[in-house]
Amino acid sequence: MSDLGQMLKKARLENKISLDDLQETTKIRKRYLEAIEDGNYKVLPGNFYVRAFIKSYAEAVGLDPNEVLKLYQNVIPSLEPEPMTEPIRSKRTTRNTEWIGKWASNLMVISFVVLILGIIYYFVNLNYTGGSKDASDDLPKTITDKVAPAPQTAEVDGDANAKTGAAAQQTPAQVPVQPELPKSEVKLVKSEKNTDYYSVAGVQELNIEMTVTGEKCWVEVESAGHEKKVLASQNFLNGNTQTWTVPDTARLVLGRASAVELKINGIPINVGDEANVKRIQIDLQPS
Repeated sequence: MSDLGQMLKKARLENKISLDDLQETTKIRKRYLEAIEDGNYKVLPGNFYVRAFIKSYAEAVGLDPNEVLKLYQNVIPSLEPEPMTEPIRSKRTTRNTEWIGKWASNLMVISFVVLILGIIYYFVNLNYTGGSKDASDDLPKTITDKVAPAPQTAEVDGDANAKTGAAAQQTPAQVPVQPELPKSEVKLVKSEKNTDYYSVAGVQELNIEMTVTGEKCWVEVESAGHEKKVLASQNFLNGNTQTWTVPDTARLVLGRASAVELKINGIPINVGDEANVKRIQIDLQPS
């Protein structure tokens, strides 16, 4: 057992906190807590989570997490170096800029051609419409002079029109009414002990959508209502999107909050822009 592990375990025992209680408070698995006490950091998901879990452990047993990390900074594994992607990003940015410039130039040329064709079509159609009107003005006069209307046909047409009008008056147009869809309402109730509490109303169940926008993030999702069940507990990589449906209460632990975008029933949730552990509890309000 390392000196750091002994100090954390001693503080836990002095506060009469069991590993099960500590697991419930920090939302960190019991085997990870035991690994921290034994100094066996290889069991944890990664070097970043070693520092995050030690910080949460220290905070839960009443120690100053920053002082603990500073005191044992030589013992705690250092963060993995970020891959050097700046040159690649610069090349991609340059290529994207060139491609957008060519695309914009082509679009302007096409728009100009379409505009010219539209103007030509408008004037041709205008002249054609004017000529048609002049010819149609002469046709009724010629037909009226040569053909006399039949009285019987007019009466029949009048009766038909009268019946059609009466039927139209008796049958009003029915406009279908679309039912209004329920609107979900998500509210931040409180934030305490590094946990944000949300309440959701207006829906029958919770729909949680998570997308990893950073390099990677360790995520744990638990259905904590009438039926307790761990839905996920793993590392998600950049670009991964996952959706969970929970009937009443859900608890989430984000190992690196700044690397995640979170939505509850389609509404974005602010998880912060710091690369720290974030705990969230979502409660569904009865409708």
